[in-house]
Amino acid sequence: MRELTIGVQQVRVRATPLALLFYRQEFKADLFGDLVKMQHLVDDPSNIDSVAILQLIWAMAKADSYGKPFPSFVEWVGSLETIDFSDQTFLMSVLEEAADGFFRSKSKQAFQQGGK
Repeated sequence: MRELTIGVQQVRVRATPLALLFYRQEFKADLFGDLVKMQHLVDDPSNIDSVAILQLIWAMAKADSYGKPFPSFVEWVGSLETIDFSDQTFLMSVLEEAADGFFRSKSKQAFQQGGK
């Protein structure tokens, strides 16, 4: 579990199997597959897909809030006032939480090194 700061809001995220399910239900795509496509961000953050990052954060935040009411993706994004995608620490925190929760040992190291 990590706590992210998005604008003035604190958002708790947790990379669990529930996040995989919530992502599939909301976006009709596989979180794991989309996450693998994001490996390039480790080496070159200039190619960021901001919506994909928000989708990842939303799914992990919803997983962390399991058992409590949680807004739809559109409502959640609408509640955010600002977000700084140029903040390397923020982006790395998101990707590190995903790597810690969805990858193990060698595959985690490969993900964090951009697939090398």
